Amino acid sequence: MTLSPKLRERLTIFFMLLPTFAILVGFYLYPTLYNLELSFTDITLLKLKRGGDFIGLANYWEFLTSDSFFAIAVNTVLWLTGISVVCRLLLGLGFAMLLNSQFLKNIRMTTLARLMLLVPWATPPVVAVIAWRWLFDPTHGPINSWLLATGLIDDPVAFTANLATVWPAIITIIVWNTTPLIGVSLLAALQTIPEELNEAAAIDGANRWQQFRYITLPYLMPTISVLGLMSVIWTFNNFVYVWLTTGAGPGTFTNVLATEVYLKAFVDLRIGYSAAIGVTMAVVMAAFGALYFRFFGLNEMQEKVG
Repeated sequence: MTLSPKLRERLTIFFMLLPTFAILVGFYLYPTLYNLELSFTDITLLKLKRGGDFIGLANYWEFLTSDSFFAIAVNTVLWLTGISVVCRLLLGLGFAMLLNSQFLKNIRMTTLARLMLLVPWATPPVVAVIAWRWLFDPTHGPINSWLLATGLIDDPVAFTANLATVWPAIITIIVWNTTPLIGVSLLAALQTIPEELNEAAAIDGANRWQQFRYITLPYLMPTISVLGLMSVIWTFNNFVYVWLTTGAGPGTFTNVLATEVYLKAFVDLRIGYSAAIGVTMAVVMAAFGALYFRFFGLNEMQEKVG
């Protein structure tokens, strides 16, 4: 039997990709399925060898009806993810516009400004958290010293222990450490916009805002949409910043889904319950990703058709 050239090409591509699929199955699919299996049991760290008993959806029901569920959901969706992602996108866009501006080129500061923007991004999250905890320290921190010296406050503020300031402190650390990636990505997208479009718009009488609104922003929207999705998924599942900054405290005030997974698994020793929380997080992000891509995909298709 002679295979057609098209079929041979497809088979060649399939066998070339087969090792990659095997790695993905081994490192992602199997652990996911195993975690799903654990979520239906009452297994604990003390019963790992014996295994847990099947309890169906009891872990999911217990978590979704727990007294702490609403607070954890608000902390994760609103504070950790929503506010921090919006701040990063807006600041990243602002930095990209500044780095692409003629002003920095005129004063020959473009290269230095870009290098300075990369410093926070190159800083490991653990180092960033340690540095900012020192900056926020009520006794020796420079921020409190400056605020006291300027008379803006009368007493030192424990930024990471005060209920009114703890979430702004965490968001500040996240934004400082991760905004440069968004800024650099948007800067690269900005430099692909044909300059002739802005020049033609200026000749037609368009001001700077109109050029941004009708030329720059539409060109940047595909990049912004991808960066937004990546930022949401990465932040929603992030454990490092909250845990290293506050340990989910004061008390459990800043507890989020990722820290709740850790606490239930390694403090309460409830592996099955912890797995159920992890599966819930994966389902939420999968649904969000599908809706996100559908919304932006339809918009992009309509723009191309139009």
